[in-house]
Amino acid sequence: MRKSLLLTASCILMALGLRAQIPALERVEPMSWWTGMSNPNLQLLVHGNNIASRQVQLSYPGVKLVAVHKVENSNYLFIDFKLFSAAVPGTFPIKFVKKGEKDLTYNYTLKVRDHSANRAQGVTNKDLIYLLMPDRFSNGDPSNDVVKGMRETGLHRDSMYSRHGGDIQGLMNHLDYLKDLGVTTVWMTPEIENDEPHASYHGYAVTDYYKIDPRYGTNELYKQYVEKCHAMGLKVIKDLVHNHIGTESYLIQDMPMKSWVHQWPKYTNSNFRDMAVMDPHGSALDKKIMLDGWFDHRMADLNEGNPYVQNYLTQNHIWWVEYAGIDGFRLDTYPYNDAAYMAKWAQDVKREFPRLSIFGETLVWSAANQAFFVQGDRVNRGFDTHLPGVTDGVVKDAIMEALNGKEGWTDGVARLYAVLAQDFLYEDPTRNTIFLDNHDMSRFLSVVNDDYNKYKSGMAMLMTLRGVPQMYYGDEILMKGISNPDGLVRADFSGGWKEDKDNKFTAAGRSKEENDAFNYVRTLANYRKNTPALQTGKLMQFIPQKGIYVYFRYDDGKTVMVVYNSNEKEESTTTDYFAERIKGAKKAKSVITGETVNLDKLTIPGKSTLVLELLPSTK
Repeated sequence: MRKSLLLTASCILMALGLRAQIPALERVEPMSWWTGMSNPNLQLLVHGNNIASRQVQLSYPGVKLVAVHKVENSNYLFIDFKLFSAAVPGTFPIKFVKKGEKDLTYNYTLKVRDHSANRAQGVTNKDLIYLLMPDRFSNGDPSNDVVKGMRETGLHRDSMYSRHGGDIQGLMNHLDYLKDLGVTTVWMTPEIENDEPHASYHGYAVTDYYKIDPRYGTNELYKQYVEKCHAMGLKVIKDLVHNHIGTESYLIQDMPMKSWVHQWPKYTNSNFRDMAVMDPHGSALDKKIMLDGWFDHRMADLNEGNPYVQNYLTQNHIWWVEYAGIDGFRLDTYPYNDAAYMAKWAQDVKREFPRLSIFGETLVWSAANQAFFVQGDRVNRGFDTHLPGVTDGVVKDAIMEALNGKEGWTDGVARLYAVLAQDFLYEDPTRNTIFLDNHDMSRFLSVVNDDYNKYKSGMAMLMTLRGVPQMYYGDEILMKGISNPDGLVRADFSGGWKEDKDNKFTAAGRSKEENDAFNYVRTLANYRKNTPALQTGKLMQFIPQKGIYVYFRYDDGKTVMVVYNSNEKEESTTTDYFAERIKGAKKAKSVITGETVNLDKLTIPGKSTLVLELLPSTK
């Protein structure tokens, strides 16, 4: 029966056979809320066996019952409240009444908002983000490796598509490692429940929006994790999925209404072509398939044009920020979402949390494609998306071309220069997140064919270019892997499990080469953390000359010069061409070695990069 839910519109409407199994009052979401929110309106989703046959009653000062909505499936009610300024924190009963039957009661709690300074503080170009997959980073609590009653109970570390047992406690145990590395912000792939039968360890097939996956921990542990990060001076990003939902969610197995998801006569995948959304010559069908097609058989495409879906998602995301105090959102598969809703969503969230940071995943192929989705409407889209920044895959591709490509008018390192020259397309390109790899693509070291000089050059660019740098777990210790299949880039971080032979979290557990890479990244990351010129300073780049690319990051206090030799062999260059930015400086300090360098002529090994802090001129 569940398989049929995925295939036909008539069956996907609701799983009638499940009704007898649903408790009379199965859940109320959001399960609690707060007084003093900017938006006084609140819509509760109530799920229970034939709950629509009951009347709703409540009485609490400052809370008004505005409307009760019955929908196609009688197992649901959507209840609209208004919370006035007179509403005070406390608990009050919501009663569901039916003549001749016992009343059902849910005790609803209104809490006091937490206005602590380190909550929802935002992630900016002052930060360095570390992305990890909790299942693959560290197992801090073996007791939750297998949870009775969940659909996937196996734990097989020898299989890339099975669960490996990593969890939130494991991450908490190693926050000091990240702090030492120079990381300022931690981003986990989604940690909320993914109760699918197989291979949902990645977190993008959500089955319960209000619950941390019990194999990772509990809601309370997640809150403690955020608090511990904040106490250590670290920030937290939460990964959100607006576009799709796991098919084992109660919201799919017993859908509120047919229009909760996008329906097709037969199963239809998205075409995954973002160009169809922006193409002025495009087919309406291509655009519909792009936006409304399903991401996967196990990932139903949510209908974000449905106002009940909109309220449910927006309130859930606001709930998590207020509950745990997270600092930013990463938005999965951003181009596949309903654009009007996403613009409204961003405004609604920022109204409650003005400092909260938001960036959308847009793995597209040109700067113009990326800019199409970013706020400010500088590409004449016709409206403002209110999306501050994106994952800058175009800069990532340009860095790879700079490292691997052959010199040409628009090839090799010239590609990176040309891409950055298109920053005029963005309202503020420094809000874009720049990266070298992530959980969906080949690891950086493998892309540069294990070339250590290229590896160091890429890391130098990551830490010195404009934007918010993000690195993927294990890149600092030379982890590698090719993304076809994806599992090969999602290996465990050695030392995160007590049975691991080597503990890469410690210098003693790393090889000489791994320690060299770790120290190189740590040096750059911590230098960046203490150098405002690399965070918020301006960027000036020069047209590459004979394969040598030079750019500067600078502010009133400091100038950093980055010199990349894209040639295979060692090259030398004089620096008079860069006098406009060097401004008479004669010497510089190497950020990596601390050595003093004369600026009259620089010698750079093949495929290598110099990161130099200019020293004040002495007369």
